[in-house]
Amino acid sequence: MRKIWLAVLLGLVALALPARAAEVRTVHVHFAHGASGATLSGHVAGREAVHYLLGLSAGQMLRVVLHSGSDAVGFNVFEPGHVPGRDGALYIGEQGGTQMEVRTAHSGDYLIQVFLNRAAARRGERANYRIEVSATGGAAAAPSRPHDATVPGTNFHATGHIPCARHAGQPAAQCRFGVERTRGRGNGQVTVFWPDGGNRVIYFEDLTPVRYDQSQADGDARMTVGRDGDLYHIRIGPQRFEIPMAVITGG
Repeated sequence: MRKIWLAVLLGLVALALPARAAEVRTVHVHFAHGASGATLSGHVAGREAVHYLLGLSAGQMLRVVLHSGSDAVGFNVFEPGHVPGRDGALYIGEQGGTQMEVRTAHSGDYLIQVFLNRAAARRGERANYRIEVSATGGAAAAPSRPHDATVPGTNFHATGHIPCARHAGQPAAQCRFGVERTRGRGNGQVTVFWPDGGNRVIYFEDLTPVRYDQSQADGDARMTVGRDGDLYHIRIGPQRFEIPMAVITGG
């Protein structure tokens, strides 16, 4: 009987222990002199993740291509100051695929996160990968709208208010927004600030909302887009936004 109670007690102690945190390896990436890119090789196992930090200037074209013999390997890219698990990603490989190309909007360390998907991580799988990273151009190439001045004290080219709702069934309210326009007319990102705190970023390419700053808190919330003339109706899960086309084009 004592052995049975001891086994039960040990089981309860094991349940009380926190799950093993993901092990993160951080690698600072430096291109060889005169080079505009590098090929990085490595492996991930279980809940491991590798974080590659690459210092870039605003306006550079960042390209990332992932190669692996396992479909379980994925990658996300985060803008400077954004942290996986807390902030939304600039690019989510699970949604966009194994190749990414984007014009950087900010200067600083961009984070490329390589990991196994949840199912493979739970099974303790291990996989090798190779990732090609390149950055071309420079700060002088950033704005293709050179006369689109920013609002003083911000990185935004324009600010204002748009109708929005954060929760299902909630009447639309007025939310502050700021827009950063990049790579010509119809490209950029709109940051919407919730009245009760926090924000949401919606990315546009060629006059089309293409993705949002998805985080773990969003789960698998899908973004759907409708258009009524020059007005975008955007839904992200229960959230709703009405964004005039002039916000992203500049009028």
